[in-house]
Amino acid sequence: MARETSAELLARIAQLESDNAALRDSLEHAQTEPVPPLGGDAGTITAPPVKRKRSWGWTLLAVVLIVIGAILAPVAVVASWAKVQLTDTNTFVATYSELAKDPGVQAFITDQTVKVIQENVDIPAITSQVIDGITALGTGPVATKALESLKGPAAQGIVSLVHSTVGNFVQSDAFADVWQTALRASHQQLVATMQNDPKAAIAVGSDGSVGVQLGPIIDRVKQLLIAQGLDFASQIPTVDRTVTIAQNSSLPTLQLFYGVAVAAGAWLPWIALLFLAAGVLVARRRALALVWAAVALAISMVVIVGGISIGHLVFVSSVSPSLIPAPVAQTVYATVTTAMRDTGVAVLVLAIVVALVAWYSGPFAVSRRLRGFFGAGTTWVREAAERHGITTGRVGEWIYAQRALLRAAVAVIAAAVVLFVRPLTTGLVVWTLVIAALVIVILELVQRPVITVPETADDETPVVTVP
Repeated sequence: MARETSAELLARIAQLESDNAALRDSLEHAQTEPVPPLGGDAGTITAPPVKRKRSWGWTLLAVVLIVIGAILAPVAVVASWAKVQLTDTNTFVATYSELAKDPGVQAFITDQTVKVIQENVDIPAITSQVIDGITALGTGPVATKALESLKGPAAQGIVSLVHSTVGNFVQSDAFADVWQTALRASHQQLVATMQNDPKAAIAVGSDGSVGVQLGPIIDRVKQLLIAQGLDFASQIPTVDRTVTIAQNSSLPTLQLFYGVAVAAGAWLPWIALLFLAAGVLVARRRALALVWAAVALAISMVVIVGGISIGHLVFVSSVSPSLIPAPVAQTVYATVTTAMRDTGVAVLVLAIVVALVAWYSGPFAVSRRLRGFFGAGTTWVREAAERHGITTGRVGEWIYAQRALLRAAVAVIAAAVVLFVRPLTTGLVVWTLVIAALVIVILELVQRPVITVPETADDETPVVTVP
């Protein structure tokens, strides 16, 4: 018989491995049965015991564990996000500092600041006093009448000047620094309030409203007005006013949520992952269980991403326009939920990829065919390179001998990146998986299987030795 090519031999090996997997599956369904007696007093010869198939109870347990893990997964995402946002002042400031660049927020802060200034400084009264002082010096009737008619426009002009001064400041880079200072003070007060600190300057109202203090902003505007020669600005007192940026139904609810988030945010993601892993380990068909566990995780992430979208509508409709204009409420909600939504989408992408990889690696007919096509393709590329004098030599032989260990190392490193690198983003997940896949493909291409084909007669089957 003509000697077979390397590709044909590798294809035969792949077929043998597939047959062995099918044989193992059939053995799982077999029962230990005695072999009929050989006769006389020879006794009964019993076949070697085989592994019994697990009962349906293990399948039920696996389903329960996977369902619990899938239910805990979205709660874990929210708790993890809340823990970081509610306890880490630096992260909170970094998240909300972007609001200072939003035109809608800038207009809202400008209007609120001017409103506070007008409440504390009677600009029309000051203007009227100045004009009355001038007329008291002895102006004529015509001049006095003209000056009297200027009281309203003069007051409006000063208000307009104050508004433009505040607006220019809010749109400047200096405002970003003041905004961050206000955010930091508000967050520190929020944490103190959530922890029931009696010495805290309450930044959370009894109605559950959470705000940013205007005090630092007004102090800065006061300095700018005085620098422009508007001495009346010195009469602006130190103002303790908070602009509401969020609102919930009640402070006790917020405090309860805060305590649960801090307690659960650190360990709940690991608990959810443990339930999913346990469900896969106890399953009778682990490959299929891994696929379904990944699908369940993906569904739970779809739920949380959809819930965030629904929450956007609920939040905007529930916030009173007298507290926050609708455009500002939309911007604030988007800022609050961006990190949580990104994490949900990233885990969704990861779950889909895990499901596909588990299916591709599993003992399914279509998966085996696809793996066969991939192996044949890499073999063709490798042989084409060797025909052109390109070979990896002993290094390739070592890579082939250690292929299982190297694949496991790639999987462990990719999993470590996804599990421990924060923040978890879709880009991080995608690039990690792409790089891991490229490394696996490169390992398949550079490995060099050692195949020994001894001389055989035409009527004999060649012997293949693969280390």
